[in-house]
Amino acid sequence: MDIFNFKEIISVTLILFAIIDILGSIPIIINLRKREGVIQSEKATIISGILMIAFLFVGDGILKLFGIDFQSFAMAGAIIIFIIGLEMILGKDFFHTDPEIKSGSIVPLAFPLIVGAGTMTTLLSLRAAYSLPNVLVGIIVNLIFVYIVLKSSGWIEKKLGKAGADVLRKVFGVILLAIAIKLFKSNLPI
Repeated sequence: MDIFNFKEIISVTLILFAIIDILGSIPIIINLRKREGVIQSEKATIISGILMIAFLFVGDGILKLFGIDFQSFAMAGAIIIFIIGLEMILGKDFFHTDPEIKSGSIVPLAFPLIVGAGTMTTLLSLRAAYSLPNVLVGIIVNLIFVYIVLKSSGWIEKKLGKAGADVLRKVFGVILLAIAIKLFKSNLPI
């Protein structure tokens, strides 16, 4: 039996690509780049990879250790996504950081935008449904794509222009609010 299954790798890659939605995060990345001055593409990609792989192996145990269920974890992620959406629409910064400390490549970029509650819970589901080597390859393929998008955020911003970036930011802000509300609703105890 082969360790790597091309069909499984494609499935895992596409599922993670849809969940991570790095293309949909472009306005947030541009906004973050403006606020921070620079996006540390390598750092954000490596930290995202470490978070995904670590959660793949120990995520279920960590949540159980703290007595946290998936619904609570997803709702916490939904609140953060909601606040980021508000920032984008209103043009206000709710996540204040020390200007000397450039942490935007980690929070909110690596976590929770790239590796949020959706990505983490999806990884646990993928681990149950697919072989581990195929899930790992799917993670790596997505990280390469994430790195390319992060690295080219300046170029993307130039192509969009200020007006285009502002419109895109507001539209995706509304979409983020909708995603946050959907996450919140789907995880409310009934």
